[in-house]
Amino acid sequence: MDRIVTVFGGTGFLGRRVVRHLLSRRISVRIASRHPDRSVGPSAGTTLGSIFADVNDERSVAAAVAGAYGVVNAVNLYVERGTETFHAVHVEAAERLARQAHRAGVERLAHVSGIGADARSGSLNIRNRGEGELAAQAAFAKAIVIRPAVMRGQDDAFLNTLVKLLKRLPAYPMFGRGLTRLQPAYVEDVAEAVARGVQPAATHPVTYELGGPRVYTYEELLKVIAHRLRRTPALFPVPFFMWQALARIAEVLPGALLSRNQVELMEIDNVALRGCPGLTLSASPHSLSSMRSNRLSWEAKATNLLGSSVSERAGTMVTVQTCVGFLLAMVSIHLVLPIDAAVGWHWAFVFLSVGPFLGALAMYALRRDAASIKLGGGRR
Repeated sequence: MDRIVTVFGGTGFLGRRVVRHLLSRRISVRIASRHPDRSVGPSAGTTLGSIFADVNDERSVAAAVAGAYGVVNAVNLYVERGTETFHAVHVEAAERLARQAHRAGVERLAHVSGIGADARSGSLNIRNRGEGELAAQAAFAKAIVIRPAVMRGQDDAFLNTLVKLLKRLPAYPMFGRGLTRLQPAYVEDVAEAVARGVQPAATHPVTYELGGPRVYTYEELLKVIAHRLRRTPALFPVPFFMWQALARIAEVLPGALLSRNQVELMEIDNVALRGCPGLTLSASPHSLSSMRSNRLSWEAKATNLLGSSVSERAGTMVTVQTCVGFLLAMVSIHLVLPIDAAVGWHWAFVFLSVGPFLGALAMYALRRDAASIKLGGGRR
């Protein structure tokens, strides 16, 4: 009988790679997603099916797991929107999926969570991730939990963002003092580990923590990337309470680039626990250094307009900069009173000093730029 593995979230950043690794093992895959049309094509000698499934709906989850040998829950949520809350996705949906898998006689369940998940955490997202792990294991006793560190890959939202910002900014604001420790894991390594986790020979139940071969502080990671990009931005610390204030405002804007959840995640170390099973479940983990050249070469192509000053883009960039300037001024003005009420006028004035400080750094960097010196006839 052909073994079928149902992958929830099989069209996402990690999920579609899990699908590919399963197919490479000649395993039939059923992608359960709200966007089944985004699924990858099947490999030779394999079967790939797609089914619409909403993890918040009992019937669609039951239909997706029916007849499956294994199930992977790769559904994730970083920003809450309406009814899509951390509790709904990470706890309720995780329990629902595990319960329906158990009822359907599924033999293997891999629940993807994240390093740092803790049901006792003060952070809502981190706490709900931990509660989701417990709920899945309670409903499906043989479930394995896979906790990857922050993942990187060609289309990640992690390294991509850092590269783009480091190419743009002469000065870069760090989360806190840049001391948070990170252990970036290559997404293909994580996908291979998940694929192995639903194999008949895999150990269960157990929790795996998957990190890369090297641990960086946030500041070290920024310097590694900047060096490869041949950039020397000024790195300066920004207190976490200021990031939280900016995130509160950013979350109400369309297409928010920053959330409180992201800030909270950057406040804790994102490294695998010693003694916890890790990437031995997968192949040899790829280091950031070994992949940095190809990765950043691809990024340079993807963001080549950032290194040029094409005249037809100049007006757009000036407009964007002006809008950003007014937005920051508005944000600063509205935050002065809450900061005064919370910690006093002295800290409110410190908050207002950030803008002029960044401006001074930007002007200093501009004076050092070769193009600016040439434009000024050699004068600084």
